[in-house]
Amino acid sequence: FHQAFHNKDTRAYQIVNPIVWFLIVASIVVFAVEVSLGEEHPSAIFLSEIDFIFILLFACEYSLRIASYRPPSFEVFVQSRIGTLKEHIRWRIRYALHPLNLIDLLTILGGAPELKGLRGLRALRLLRLFKSTKLFRYSNPFYGLIDSFEKNELLYVMTFGFVGLIILTGGVSIFLVENKQNVDINSISDGIWWSVVTITTVGYGDISPVTSLGRIIAIVLMISGMFTLALFAGVVGQTLLGSILSIREEQFRMSPTMNHIVICGYDPGARILLDTLKKEIDPEQTKMIIFAEGSRPNNIPPEYEWIQGDPTKESSLDKVRLAYAKACIIVGKRSLLPQMADAETILTIFTIRSFLKRKKLKLERKSPLYISSEILDSENVEHAYTAGADEVIETNHMGFSMLSHSITNQGSAKVMSMIAHLGNYNLYIDKLNLDVSYPLSFGEMQHYLKSKRNIVLLGIRKPDDKNAMFNPSDNYLVREVDSLVYLATEKNT
Repeated sequence: FHQAFHNKDTRAYQIVNPIVWFLIVASIVVFAVEVSLGEEHPSAIFLSEIDFIFILLFACEYSLRIASYRPPSFEVFVQSRIGTLKEHIRWRIRYALHPLNLIDLLTILGGAPELKGLRGLRALRLLRLFKSTKLFRYSNPFYGLIDSFEKNELLYVMTFGFVGLIILTGGVSIFLVENKQNVDINSISDGIWWSVVTITTVGYGDISPVTSLGRIIAIVLMISGMFTLALFAGVVGQTLLGSILSIREEQFRMSPTMNHIVICGYDPGARILLDTLKKEIDPEQTKMIIFAEGSRPNNIPPEYEWIQGDPTKESSLDKVRLAYAKACIIVGKRSLLPQMADAETILTIFTIRSFLKRKKLKLERKSPLYISSEILDSENVEHAYTAGADEVIETNHMGFSMLSHSITNQGSAKVMSMIAHLGNYNLYIDKLNLDVSYPLSFGEMQHYLKSKRNIVLLGIRKPDDKNAMFNPSDNYLVREVDSLVYLATEKNT
């Protein structure tokens, strides 16, 4: 029985679980038909009998599940007979009060005529889907809620206990004060009902105090309710916020987003990257995702979506749909030493390439994922290329080289800065659709591009060659497969 109800890997569980699911779905259908037809319909009695049979089967299943539960303490400690009995009782009560099991119990109690209203709760048994489905692969929000309750169990007990104590005190007090003067308060349950309605600020108005002392009790209860609800909302908000926000990760993973750009890692020192990237790429046309650890900083532009995760873990890369992305930018961590930051960057590159290699979609892509990475120490550039980077930017070396070069060649840094920014003549590397006959000499190509498109041709880059050839001889033949390195005010096609 333990295997049939608690061990998913056993044959018994794989047989019993579908049967239980069939009973759950069938009972919901029968209940829905019975409610829609009404009690006066000729088939109502027959449907009610079938529904009662379902409840009996649920009661048997629930009893066997609770009875076959094994307390985890038995795996660790040796108990005496009395201790064993106490552990059996304590852990089974704890297991029965688990939210999912509690829903099952309330569904079974709905079979009693006095508790017929609980029958509608059987629809909540569909929450078991979250327990068995692979819909939420990385961060199941339902389990997140349950986990939040379990980790903050004492906090919730104290909060609910405090709320319950105020409700009980207010209800009993109003009953003792007004049970003889107020015709609407005839029992303690009436007082507790009034207390709940008052403290939650619902205010049905069916019961109200008529004596001066009763009104004082109501004032105290209302003021106490303000603080109590604020405490309750604070506890719930603090403990459940992270679980609710985790749904965003699953929402993006299941979305149809494609051809987007993923920025792996984020450092406050790289904040300017986000602004310059917005100038290069239209956020309305290409979605941009930041994939980094920790919560979203307040200064991130709204055009960027933040997905929390570790880019160095292959199991997390599906969160950002990396197999469907257009390009990936890996930012170095300036909070670490250059060697440590570069080591993490290289590990990220290797992890991404390994992840894509395992994906069958890699074979269907028109072009492989382009990876551009930042390296802080020039000694690690070749390591980054070896790991799989398509392009490596030595930010520190480049910046210091421009700084020192500006001393011996004054104005050179300003010119390079103009080339790097949009709106001026910018550097582009691309194949252009030209109305020319290939092959064409470099000198003729220079003249053609300058006269026809106002482009300054600087060099050529051959296919499968990461390095460009600058200012070759005028007789050098340019072929159609070659990429052109040129300066222009905008990208040509």
